[in-house]
Amino acid sequence: MLNWIDYRKNLFGRIGEIARLSPDTVKGYQTLSNAGQKADLLGAKTRELISLAVAVSLRCDGCITVHTAEALKQGATREEIAEALGVAVAMNAGATMVYSARTMDAVAAYTAEATEAVK
Repeated sequence: MLNWIDYRKNLFGRIGEIARLSPDTVKGYQTLSNAGQKADLLGAKTRELISLAVAVSLRCDGCITVHTAEALKQGATREEIAEALGVAVAMNAGATMVYSARTMDAVAAYTAEATEAVK
């Protein structure tokens, strides 16, 4: 398994390097990242649980390590994290079904086009 704690430290080092080379990029990211905190309607723990669900959906190890640490810091339990991950699993299965339907729609369109071309 990955050493998540060391990975997070190394990741922050590399992001620091990016910040030195392209400061506006990192500032823009930080602005986006901090936007939800201003209103704080969901609360930090809920935002971190959502972030974890999105992180696994996107398969982002860096996001997983950062938001796991933050979710725990904000008081999330293992059970709450597992539930958030369960939502991600369900959504990904649902998204797969939706995109499967879209694919079948594309199949129908191409099949119809091919049938018309033969006529």
